[in-house]
Amino acid sequence: MSTDIQRRNAQALVHTPTALVHSPYMRNPGVPFDTDWLQHGYVNRSAVERRASTLPARRSVKRDYQAAWLLKAITCIDLTTLAGDDTPGRVVRLCAKARQPVKQEALDALGVGHLNITTGAVCVYHEMVPVAVEALAGSGVPVAAVSTGFPAGLSPFAQRLAEIHASVAAGAEEIDIVISRRHVLTGNWHALYEEVQTFREACGDAHLKTILATGELGTLRNVYRASMVCMMAGADFIKTSTGKESVNATLPVSLVMVRAIRHYLERTGVQVGFKPAGGIRTAKDALSWLALMKDELGRDWLEPTLFRFGASSLLGDIERQLEHHLSGRYSADFRHPLA
Repeated sequence: MSTDIQRRNAQALVHTPTALVHSPYMRNPGVPFDTDWLQHGYVNRSAVERRASTLPARRSVKRDYQAAWLLKAITCIDLTTLAGDDTPGRVVRLCAKARQPVKQEALDALGVGHLNITTGAVCVYHEMVPVAVEALAGSGVPVAAVSTGFPAGLSPFAQRLAEIHASVAAGAEEIDIVISRRHVLTGNWHALYEEVQTFREACGDAHLKTILATGELGTLRNVYRASMVCMMAGADFIKTSTGKESVNATLPVSLVMVRAIRHYLERTGVQVGFKPAGGIRTAKDALSWLALMKDELGRDWLEPTLFRFGASSLLGDIERQLEHHLSGRYSADFRHPLA
């Protein structure tokens, strides 16, 4: 296959008009709580791990195709800063990076300089939401706010609801909430359903991402059931982790959650998004998760409307890989600062 044909095919993967990337998509209205949906949520751990282990080896892409997949990965990144020393200046710089995640000369050399490639969103604490909203004005890049006592989720319930209302009022278009893990660990599924449903109502028009903190749920079966309950309650996305746990996003956990999304789609016809977060740092990692989404759910889940990476350092490694693709040499890390 000629290089020109390869490049055209690669551009077809990454080319998504900005209006589609950041347009409102069908919300998940939720369904009435039904314990029957949970009774058959058995998970064969060895089969899950075996299937997940095949992804990095079997789904490899090279040359122009790899560059296109990496550009696609950039459009699905929730560029994140959730540190105690965050400042308005840091958030403004992060937002500038979200607007222009790759140098224009590199995009021109890749043949995609005419596309408006941005990250999927910028994710910050509530206090930084107004700063991010102002910095991203006119870009089409939404602001996501972590809420409900992130990362532990142990604040008083009224306070957690107030956080959601405050972030939405400040301009956040997406709210990442953390569930009460105790409901999962004690099997109190109806309590989890009511909690997420209440959070969903508080979000109004903002999209709701529910963080399961899968590293703290004990079993893959709990991960599956928690995923299903959150979707029944109206979650628009289910998300693996806060990024603060000792174990964050892994391919086996992601496979279980993605299968839950597929089962929910089969039952309701509603598409729910997926967001792995924490520990995804390399371009190779990104390709593995994109392959998982393409294999298990299809092409729709390669768009930021249905798939996001919760990451910060990932973008720097993707940039280095794209420069290597163009020049044959790896650039130094300091050439790709985030903030």
